Amino acid sequence: MKLKSGIRVIGLLFALVTMTHMTAQTKQVPSLEDLIPGGETYRYTQNLYGLQWWGDECIKPGIDTLYSVQPATGKETVLTTREQVNRVLEEKKAGRLPHFYSVSFPWADKSQMLLTLGGKYLTYDFRTNQIIHTRTLKEGAANQDYCTANGNVAYTIANNLYVNDQAVTDEPEGIVCGQSVHRNEFGIRKGTFWSPQGNLLAFYRMDERMVTQYPLVDITTRIAELNQVRYPMAGMTSHLVTVGIYNPTTGKSIYLDAGDPTDRYFTNISWSPDEKSIYLIELNRDQNHAKLISYDATTGAQKEVLYEETHPKYVEPQQAIQFLPWDDTKFIYQSQRDGYNHLYLFDTRSKQKAQWQETTGGAKYYEPVKVKQLTRGKWLVSSVLGFNEKKKEVVFTACEGLKTGHLSVNVANGKLNRPFETCTESERNGMLSASGNYLIDIYSTVTEPRSIDIVQTQNAKSIRLLTAKSPYEGYQMPSIEVGTLKAADGTTDLHYRLLKPADFDPKKQYPVIVYVYGGPHAQMITGGWQNGARGWDIYMANKGYIMFSVDNRGSSNRGLEFENAVFRHLGIEEGKDQLKGIDYLKTLPYVDGNRIGVHGWSFGGHMTTALLLRYPEVFKVGVAGGPVIDWSYYEIMYGERYMDTPQDNPEGYKEGNLKNLAGALKGHLLIIHDDHDDTCVPQHTFSFMKACVDARTYPDLFIYPGHKHNVSGRDRVHLHEKITRYFEEHL
Repeated sequence: MKLKSGIRVIGLLFALVTMTHMTAQTKQVPSLEDLIPGGETYRYTQNLYGLQWWGDECIKPGIDTLYSVQPATGKETVLTTREQVNRVLEEKKAGRLPHFYSVSFPWADKSQMLLTLGGKYLTYDFRTNQIIHTRTLKEGAANQDYCTANGNVAYTIANNLYVNDQAVTDEPEGIVCGQSVHRNEFGIRKGTFWSPQGNLLAFYRMDERMVTQYPLVDITTRIAELNQVRYPMAGMTSHLVTVGIYNPTTGKSIYLDAGDPTDRYFTNISWSPDEKSIYLIELNRDQNHAKLISYDATTGAQKEVLYEETHPKYVEPQQAIQFLPWDDTKFIYQSQRDGYNHLYLFDTRSKQKAQWQETTGGAKYYEPVKVKQLTRGKWLVSSVLGFNEKKKEVVFTACEGLKTGHLSVNVANGKLNRPFETCTESERNGMLSASGNYLIDIYSTVTEPRSIDIVQTQNAKSIRLLTAKSPYEGYQMPSIEVGTLKAADGTTDLHYRLLKPADFDPKKQYPVIVYVYGGPHAQMITGGWQNGARGWDIYMANKGYIMFSVDNRGSSNRGLEFENAVFRHLGIEEGKDQLKGIDYLKTLPYVDGNRIGVHGWSFGGHMTTALLLRYPEVFKVGVAGGPVIDWSYYEIMYGERYMDTPQDNPEGYKEGNLKNLAGALKGHLLIIHDDHDDTCVPQHTFSFMKACVDARTYPDLFIYPGHKHNVSGRDRVHLHEKITRYFEEHL
């Protein structure tokens, strides 16, 4: 009996050791809570928050300590501590600083930082530990724009503009001042623009009173309340925008004499270095003719047209001009006129007799001043980072497809510091120091979640500030493959991404879910971390699905011809390209061609719905979030750029109207919409439901109350659980 008992104990110990060893070898499967932003255990990539330049010193904030990093050596120095700063703030009853991540260092020549606390802007000297200046804003201040030249602050309360405690405008409801206009298209992200020395403030005034109000219903009150938004739909009456200039010294404003603003867009506002002129790019409503125009900042009178550009499809200016720091007679203009976004050097003092010139794709341009193209090639400039005044260079980020890199070009001879071909597969952002001698390079690659280096632009020597570990170390992860396939035109290469389950068995057949966006200004497959795969892609691959995405023609970072191939018939060519992806999938022996699903949001919601309706024999299940159903219900600026108006392009709008295909639904389709979606209004989904009722087809519907054009916060986990359950039930 004792012997048997001893054997049993030994056996239990052996089993325990074996189980412990097996557990140590078994990787944990990440949950939606781990993978989706808003999840309780969301695993995010390590970062250095608030990293910035103070002149040529790199500032590295922490919660309790503020560090300065010497870019040549990497040596760190403590500038100050939160304890010290809060001691001074509390003495002056100015509040408490919770961390250093939100402080900024706009003055390269001063030991001062800018704090925002409790409706106040505080200038704090970290050498002498003193508050140098305080600016208190009125209650309800929004859209705040601090002028570092003089400490003035522009902001809005409701629909009116203020500077410090002075009201600049006094407009009735329906007229909005000091805020972003034209529905944030054309690179517009704000509504106020300080002049270089802060003596003048340009601002937008938008009269929306003629724009039809769209009803959204707030169900959080006992009796639901109506929220009206001004929403100009394609082909309908748009708002009227004018540009004002306010003088804080005199307290008076003037408006640019640009003429009747009807059916015109005023974008990309910038100032001359001497503050005497203001520049903007004007677009016609057809968005096929752009003009760069200067105005007198004192009188508002038009001075001259410096450049014009047309295109048979559309012109889309995204960036304001940038004057050379060493020569205020020359500036950089960005244009896609040769098929890719490139840099052009304008000489304002070198007038010339001009005539219209034709270039790639039927684009034409008119240059009454001397212009030199600085960059060229089948790649594009994605952002200008700044200038190196000593070397007379423009520093910028370039990209094409999966490749990105930071380059510089000499404005005198047009020579690049290195060819684009040396750029690598990656995703990159950069911050240039004041002199242009150093660059903070923030990037990821397929295998590196995030790396941050300080790079010397002269010799490319670098100092590593951060090498982030994978947030999924110790977790079971799918394999990721990328490649190219031919588009429906038979010649264009498309990038695809394919995820396989971690326990992939080539002898088995797996269901496939296609994740799609497909529209302009977006790229699903990148050269960055995990080739751009999202948390939900990983989750579903772990559950036994092949996850697949294709960047079809119409998507971003491949040049203008690649993008505008979809002009006037959105969703059609994109769908054909997606089908080429399906053709490729069906050549893979491990793909179950009878179990293919698709999911996407916004433009991807349109694509998801369209693919199920146009190719019912291919797609068995779809989940469409916030879909565009009828392009005539979408807003003017975006919609008319790619589709023209319903009046001018009735066949294109008819072809793209998915209500007309409601009877073709055979598979399982779930449409998800937010009740406060003011980007793609709920009318899209509701009208499609009515069309399906009339056609006797049976989609499913789910509404997220209280959200706008996507589901954020804690509810985002719920969203992805809902999507997952639908595929598990029907695919």
